Amino acid sequence: MSFPGAEPLVSLVDRAVAHDDVEQIVDELRAGLCELIRSASVTLPQEFHRTCPDHYARRLIHRDDARGYSIVAMTWAAGQSTPLHDHGGMWCVEGVWDGSIDVQQYELVEHSADRYRFEKRNSFEAGTGSAGCLIPPHEYHRIANRTPDTAISIHIYGGDMDHCSVFEPAGGDWFLRREKALGLDM
Repeated sequence: MSFPGAEPLVSLVDRAVAHDDVEQIVDELRAGLCELIRSASVTLPQEFHRTCPDHYARRLIHRDDARGYSIVAMTWAAGQSTPLHDHGGMWCVEGVWDGSIDVQQYELVEHSADRYRFEKRNSFEAGTGSAGCLIPPHEYHRIANRTPDTAISIHIYGGDMDHCSVFEPAGGDWFLRREKALGLDM
């Protein structure tokens, strides 16, 4: 996809994923993504600002199968959220492009068969220009737009995140796991 500033975003990721150490990759991506967002040197296409009425929108910015990463923009209407989910064992850097999102992190503390017990950990509101990361096994979280305004976030994955596990409440701190295919919106 071509848009103003796409090249610096893709170049940032290309440089970062050349490292062998995941911590170094995500640190470089987190800092670089914050800098790009704050500089306003990248302009997302207008269609990336459109919400979907019944789900948060996922739009592919770039995928590099040879280097093993993808960049996805997510557009959140007021009140839209994810369920508690993982990232299929891959690292991720998430930056807030516009607006604000609420992030609730979870720690897996026990599981038996398809039942999983989680404890809430950090919860924070991430605003424009901020970024965080997930490195397995610390990949469990929920994202929500709790504001009346649209929010846009950029997600850089260490692969093609076309599925994940979601965890549905089963009473108390227990959840049932199910696989979910992830699509892309146009």
